[in-house]
Formats: sequence, C-alpha cells, structure tokens
Amino acid sequence: MRVSTLHPAKRPVGIALLLIVGGVLGWIAALDLSIEKVRVLADPTYIPSCSINPLVDCGVSMGSAQGALFGFPNPFLGVAAFVAPIVVGMALLAGARFQRWFWMLFTGGLLLGWVFVTWLQTQAIFVLGSLCPWCMLVWLVQIPLFWTTLTWGASSGALPAPAGVRRALKAAGPYLWLVPAVNILLVIVAILVQFPTLPGLLLG
Repeated sequence: MRVSTLHPAKRPVGIALLLIVGGVLGWIAALDLSIEKVRVLADPTYIPSCSINPLVDCGVSMGSAQGALFGFPNPFLGVAAFVAPIVVGMALLAGARFQRWFWMLFTGGLLLGWVFVTWLQTQAIFVLGSLCPWCMLVWLVQIPLFWTTLTWGASSGALPAPAGVRRALKAAGPYLWLVPAVNILLVIVAILVQFPTLPGLLLG
C-alpha cells in the first residue's frame, strides 16, 4: 500500500476527527461490555452494571444467541474492529493519503459494521425487548462512521462515484449530516414506539 502525505491545509480534519472520536467511543463501549461479559461468565449470579431497569438491561442481550452471533461474544469483535477507524483517523491527521482501493475496503468494513449493528438494533428492540446502554453507544457511533465516510469518500473522490453523484454530494455538503441523523432518528422512533414507558422509567 502506497501512502503519501498531504499539505496540512488539504488534510480532511473533519472526517479524521470523526473516525478517531467514534472509534474511541465504540472501543470503550465494546471493552466495557467485554469486561461485563467475562464477569458474568465467571459468576452467573453477577448483575452487569449496565442493567438499570427492566427495559434497560444489557444482561438480556449478553445471555442471548444474538449476543454471540459468531460463536463468541459480540463485544470481543468490537474491541478489535474499532481500532481501525482510530488508526485511519490518526493517519489522516498526520497527513497520510490512502489509495482508492484502501478506502473501498475500509468503507466496506464500515458497511458490514453498519449492517451488523442494524440487525442488532432490530433484535434488541423487536425480539429481545431490552436495551443495552453500551450497545446503544455502539449504534450511535457506527451510524455516522459509515454514512459520513461513505458520503465524504464519494464526494471527495476517495471512493469511485459517477461525476453527477459527486457533484450532487458536493452541492449538498452542508446538509449531508442529515443522512446519519435520519438513521439515528429512525432508531429513536422505533425505541419509543416499542417501549412507550421508557421515558417514564428513565425520568422517574
């Protein structure tokens, strides 16, 4: 992989900071969930610290089949995966410039992460009927990590895109934040519809 450097004025500071902050928050959430899972495995009577009330209880997802989709606890995957955006973001701040194939692979990885957390959202909200605070933090960071990287990459030329699409994205630049915002809003609406008593439990 060839890596060159950019002049400081041309460095994509915004996307770099998003990758770093999102990666750090996701990594912290995954690490805490991993620690809690290990404690549950060591002591089945242990109540995770993120189990707050009947609706906000990470113990439900930890003990479910959905919580270990690949045969091991999902948070272990997050601890490894969230290192990638941190490293890429720091490299961008340092002036690195990656080839298009790298951005395609990286964005593809973020897409897989987005698909995975979207599936986990549907399972938590509509199947398990329980919310996990740290899981929701992972949802909150994975959504903008994917959508912002995708739209930035397509508009900047880092990702292949038709010229018309690139021009449209550049023109819509100030409003592209609405894409992940709408995604997050849909998740919030689904939670409120499925758990109408949740606001009262949290505020009371």
